[in-house]
Amino acid sequence: MNRAGAREWLGLSVLLLPTVLLFLAMTVLFLATPQIAADLRPSGAQLLWINDIYGFMMAGLLVAMGTVGDRIGRRKVLLFGAAAFGVASAVAAFAPTAELLVAARAVMGVGAAAVMPSTLSLISNMFHDARQRATAIGLWAASISAGVALGPLVGGVLLESFWWGAALLAGVPVMALVLVGAPLLVPEYKAPGGTGRLDALSVVLSMATLLPLVYGIKELAKAGPTAAALLTIAAGLVLGTAFVRRQLRLETPLLDVRLFTNRLFSGALAVFMLAAVALGGVYLLFTQYLQLVAELSPLESGLWILPAALALVAVSTYTPAIARRIRPAYVIAAGLLVEAVGYIMLTQVGVDGLPLLVAGFFVLYPGIAPTMALTPGLVIGAAPPEKAGAASAVTTTASDLGTSLGVALLGSVGTAVYAALLPAGVPAQAAENLTTALSLGGADLAAQARDAFTGGLNVAAGVAAGLVIIGALLSIGLLRRVPPTEAAPAAAEDKELVSH
Repeated sequence: MNRAGAREWLGLSVLLLPTVLLFLAMTVLFLATPQIAADLRPSGAQLLWINDIYGFMMAGLLVAMGTVGDRIGRRKVLLFGAAAFGVASAVAAFAPTAELLVAARAVMGVGAAAVMPSTLSLISNMFHDARQRATAIGLWAASISAGVALGPLVGGVLLESFWWGAALLAGVPVMALVLVGAPLLVPEYKAPGGTGRLDALSVVLSMATLLPLVYGIKELAKAGPTAAALLTIAAGLVLGTAFVRRQLRLETPLLDVRLFTNRLFSGALAVFMLAAVALGGVYLLFTQYLQLVAELSPLESGLWILPAALALVAVSTYTPAIARRIRPAYVIAAGLLVEAVGYIMLTQVGVDGLPLLVAGFFVLYPGIAPTMALTPGLVIGAAPPEKAGAASAVTTTASDLGTSLGVALLGSVGTAVYAALLPAGVPAQAAENLTTALSLGGADLAAQARDAFTGGLNVAAGVAAGLVIIGALLSIGLLRRVPPTEAAPAAAEDKELVSH
């Protein structure tokens, strides 16, 4: 079997750069949120969409873009995505209105959806030696952790010296390198027999399912069980049912939903999703606390986050070695329980609780690393080899959708609790968000608003703790038959057992 040489490893570096960037882009704007709110004056809903539309669009189109790559060539889709992401990043950086910023972030999400599945599938094509391929995919997974971890620090450094748009411009030179380097170092690939027609209605149905669900969840958390919230959630569920039924009828579906009947496949995805939902929502509130309650600068906020970020990368790197001797289910569950302890610590944070806040984050942030490092491999390993590409796209979709839903759900929970805890008599505008309340002036109002925001963080952290505890129980219950990775001979038998 041919071993990869210098050209392939250089090509891998070209693929890892955008992988780091795409996940960095999901977190980099969290620190910029207060500056964006002060500059563009978005409504509370617009502020949430500025943060979560990117991950939402990325998640909604990943599977479709992976299928397009099979049809027309994965490198072509990679280059299209890099160009779209780079141009949209420049537009977003100089957006004069909240509406344009939301639209540009949406296009960035489309570009990210084109790039992400292409990177992983092209790595599999470039490295034919099993050990080299495992190393390359391991580096790809670590680059995701690096992107998540570096987002706050990069954002903090840029925001300390420049305006908030600088955090978005970082994507332009990276994608320029991809556009130049990929044609030189990355070979084109089309899946054998991948000539089936892309079903446009399936793409529309997948997006039409997601949008009403996310909107309905936001409205439910913000205003309670209103007619609008319940109707939009119901519409999303109906459209989701139509999507599933259509996939079952198609000869070449956009997504083979039969994969979800495999207990290992669906169980690993569920654990992955719960962890992403918990972290996505609390992370946004955490970064806002650093700047708006603790009154730290963006750079100071990034530096407070850095130790936990380095721990996340370290644990992500060493987790596969632990899973060679201990069953992955137990490693994942242990990490999630550690994460739950961190969230519980955040439920006790007060207005003057910066040390406890940072300590809790240092506990919870590395706790998600085993989930990030191990569940993608479990999902892909549970799928038949000919469907590994679809399985990898579904894995990334679950991660991105979970983060976006976390921002929507727990962010809305925090906002709802914040508004409920404000005392009677404060200006109505103060209930929109903490940034607006602080801009109204007055020491008493600022103190009341910060106290109410902290209460919202406490409640959201409690919800997050419950989600990851459920994830730990699911890991033990559904994934425990998967052997340690050194026990390779037993893997096939165990995989068969958990597929029923």
